[in-house]
Amino acid sequence: MIRPARDSDADAVAEVFLASRAAAMPYLPRLYDDEQTRAWITQVMLPASTTWVAESTTTGEILGFAALDGNLLAHLYLRPDARRQGIGTALLTRAQQASPTGLTLRVFTRNTAARAFYEHHGFHPVDSNNGSRNEENEPDLTYHWPGPP
Repeated sequence: MIRPARDSDADAVAEVFLASRAAAMPYLPRLYDDEQTRAWITQVMLPASTTWVAESTTTGEILGFAALDGNLLAHLYLRPDARRQGIGTALLTRAQQASPTGLTLRVFTRNTAARAFYEHHGFHPVDSNNGSRNEENEPDLTYHWPGPP
């Protein structure tokens, strides 16, 4: 079930964020500890973006989330055990519905699984960067989805 995130989801969203990044991108440096990450999600990300969570209909657990900042898909993360079940697609579809004129996102160049996912869903790379525009100093790509045909 996809629903709008609530303030009370902050800890679960932080757990998804931390677990997903550790599993999918172990090469990234840890710039912030868990408490700093939770504070950022609670005080910055959730209040500043339109965020949806994917909630298990059987357990009520948060399995993933997507955060939209205008037409920028700022975050889409899943718990590692929730991948390849259609949850990422459901979250992405919700973000696309909220931005029918198009979406932009950034993905680390080395994150080939995420790149394949977005390309499968109609996103195209529009530029690349050497890492100077992100805190991790990791090369990235900007992707764009133009909206439905």
